[in-house]
Amino acid sequence: MAGEMTLTRPGQVNGAGADDALFLKQYSGEILTAFTEKNVMMGLHLIRQITKGKVTQFPATWKTGAAYHTPGDRVAGAQTVKHNERLIYIDDVLLSDIFVAQLDELRQEDDYRAIYSEQQGAALAKAFDQKTQQVAILAARAAATVSGGFGGTEVTSANAKTTAADLVSAFAAAAQAMDEKDIPEDGRYATLKPAQYYTLLGSDKVVSRDYDVGGSIRNGKISMLYDIDLIKSNNVPQTDLSGTTEAAENNTYYADFSNVVCPVFHKSAIGTVKRLDLTVQKTADDGDFAVEYQGILLVAKY
Repeated sequence: MAGEMTLTRPGQVNGAGADDALFLKQYSGEILTAFTEKNVMMGLHLIRQITKGKVTQFPATWKTGAAYHTPGDRVAGAQTVKHNERLIYIDDVLLSDIFVAQLDELRQEDDYRAIYSEQQGAALAKAFDQKTQQVAILAARAAATVSGGFGGTEVTSANAKTTAADLVSAFAAAAQAMDEKDIPEDGRYATLKPAQYYTLLGSDKVVSRDYDVGGSIRNGKISMLYDIDLIKSNNVPQTDLSGTTEAAENNTYYADFSNVVCPVFHKSAIGTVKRLDLTVQKTADDGDFAVEYQGILLVAKY
């Protein structure tokens, strides 16, 4: 059965060399591990859980009208409401799988399985954040869903990635566009990479008490700008993904994002359909798989 599994060897240094180099003669009580990727998008958009099916319909409606009533005339329901829909499909199962040889576990005291499971969850959280932020940008580029309604808006600024004043002005333009399209003020968000987030902190308008926008160099945080909640994320797409394809995905996620500074969106701009929540599985120590391959398989999936 040799060659069927790609081993993760916790005893190796950076995946190379002796397979027991990191195993301690005396337990130190400490393990250094990567920081968990932070999922920021889960609470910033519409999520619907389903128990069956492969696609879910999100109804879309537009505004109705109003007219003066002439005394004596019959009220006949003359106003109409236009309807359309957005369909969100279930993608295939996304998983992170790690195989650890039982021999390596016997030669060290640390519970690497718990650490690996945490990192697997972080990998899936990263993928979730990346895809949903890509969808937010695609929504800004999309036409109106309902005839007569509003499509997305792209705000262009040559130096918004690097210049605080230009980035602040771009946010003003984004807030204005949302106001002009009657987008509710509650539920407006923007995700920024650390480079752009801290660029904003360099603006006198952001940190000045006169402008009262809640920015502070002391704590390194900005809560809001032009009534848009600001959230720091390493998963803002800023590369060209137009050539990316994935057969397991049944929705559109990819485009050229190389000129993107940050997505600014309302929570109703994005929808997620969940068929399977995040699940972490492992083979039992005495399970059939462990007997056959003499190791433990860890799988995180959604």
